[in-house]
Amino acid sequence: MNTPMHDRLPDHRRLGRELGLFDTDPLMGAGLPYWLPDGAVVRHTLEEYIREAERAAGYRHVYSPALGKRELYEISGHWDHYSDDMYPPMDLGAEEVVLRPSLCPHHALIYRSRSHSYRELPLRIAELGTMYRSERSGVLGGLTRVRAIQLNDAHVFCTLDQAVGEARAALELIGRAYADLGIEAVRHRLSLPGEGGKYVADPELWQRATALLKEVLAESGVEYEEAPGEAAFYGPKIDVQIADPAGRESTLSTVQIDFHQPARFDLHYIGADGARHRPVMVHRSIIGSVERAVAHLIESHGGAFPAWLAPVQLVVLPVAEEQAERAEAVVREARALGLRAELAAPEQGTLGARIRAARLVPYQAVIGEREAGAGLAALRLRDGRRPGALPVPELLHRIAERVAARGAVLWS
Repeated sequence: MNTPMHDRLPDHRRLGRELGLFDTDPLMGAGLPYWLPDGAVVRHTLEEYIREAERAAGYRHVYSPALGKRELYEISGHWDHYSDDMYPPMDLGAEEVVLRPSLCPHHALIYRSRSHSYRELPLRIAELGTMYRSERSGVLGGLTRVRAIQLNDAHVFCTLDQAVGEARAALELIGRAYADLGIEAVRHRLSLPGEGGKYVADPELWQRATALLKEVLAESGVEYEEAPGEAAFYGPKIDVQIADPAGRESTLSTVQIDFHQPARFDLHYIGADGARHRPVMVHRSIIGSVERAVAHLIESHGGAFPAWLAPVQLVVLPVAEEQAERAEAVVREARALGLRAELAAPEQGTLGARIRAARLVPYQAVIGEREAGAGLAALRLRDGRRPGALPVPELLHRIAERVAARGAVLWS
């Protein structure tokens, strides 16, 4: 009997468990996965990549608490428009606190904590922070729908004249990240308000923000489709859509222009005229939630991550026990260069079995009697190529170069 096509497609839930990346436990609760060591490496590497990209783009990183007073979300509008997706308040005596469903109110308070001149703008604040969504049990699945979300979030506080340029730069940052990660956007969506009371009732706000986002898309040369009913409750947004191997779409990255929260929090800056002016708040997320990004990477690469993101980048395989000591030394040299290297010792099986077990590792270095005596290692690539025996320092240096390049090319 033929296996249905969808059963043969990569599924991050199955692959994640088979590859030892993440798992769940009923005692921790549904929608609350934990990360195993190899998965933690992928997550940490991805987070460091994002922080580095944001630093290079002029963002300053902050930390903010995962709790906030109920009053905070009443001011932001989340309590009126989003409370169905929030956890109930916790009574702490004189006050009620809530697990935050979003980071933007916290960043608005961080901006408001100091006075600002127009000379400081744009002010770019970024955070990889946890937020919580009260998802129904029936929609939870693997890493794509979870209840505790590590969000790659940022907010740019700027003048009206700067808003289009900042939003356009955010789209460009998303594009560069997708190229480095091997992610393909299937389409861009301009998400607009729909019917019902889900949205802030301010027609002028919506018109201004929508016009600016259309200008961003036009200047970026990006084709897009309008999607009524998909906007955030406080404003329209550009959604970057991805698809899983079965063709199911989801939103990974977003760019938003927000006039609502700066007004709700009475944010201002001092202009060149000495008067107070209201800033514009540009929301943007390069990879959205870390969980959904990793789920997509697992499926799109079938577990064979780009070399710079792979949990193990190099496995060293001595042919026999006599070469084990030399192989261990190569592993130490590789780790000293910052590579994630492991030893696959002879007691783990035949050479062929060890090579098959390491099939998803980008680089395999085989050391037999001849290689050990000459200071060489025979390189095998994950894609089946065999560049041959190279001096160990050259081999490690070239691998380190390819990893640092963060590209899709294994060898050149």
